[in-house]
Amino acid sequence: MSNPRGWVWAIPLTFIVALALTVVPLPDWAAPWRPQWLAMTLIYWSMALPRRIGVGLGWFLGLLLDAATGALLGQHALGFALIAYLSIRMHQRVRVFPLWQQALTVGGLLALHLLLVLWILGMTGRAPGTWLYWAPLVSSMILWPWLFVLLRDVRRRWCLALS
Repeated sequence: MSNPRGWVWAIPLTFIVALALTVVPLPDWAAPWRPQWLAMTLIYWSMALPRRIGVGLGWFLGLLLDAATGALLGQHALGFALIAYLSIRMHQRVRVFPLWQQALTVGGLLALHLLLVLWILGMTGRAPGTWLYWAPLVSSMILWPWLFVLLRDVRRRWCLALS
């Protein structure tokens, strides 16, 4: 049975955990492969609860990520707002896909975000010089099915009243 008030803390808690996973230090060999935890969590909640999670929250989470990582203020915010918008627009189609097709769709959304950030980095003269810039895209697509199942269980347990 779901807790009708659980969503008040369950959804923000998932974003806090995703932000913590994004900024936790990793060994040098693993750091380039860090999944896009916050972006994937935003995609999930935008598709699961499109009337509650929107572009404004995507913008806010992007600003939080910019502040937490020391990035140019607004670079992730713009990408996250775009991800949230497209996730909401496509939510009815993507939710019925099998998990492997969802992973490909999530990969497309994350690639769009990474392209936008790459463009901003190039405009500021800080473009990465290696292909490892794209490594988080691969790791995020591989981890999407597990994150989807985990967040779906959170939603079913605590947020079912919102669906």
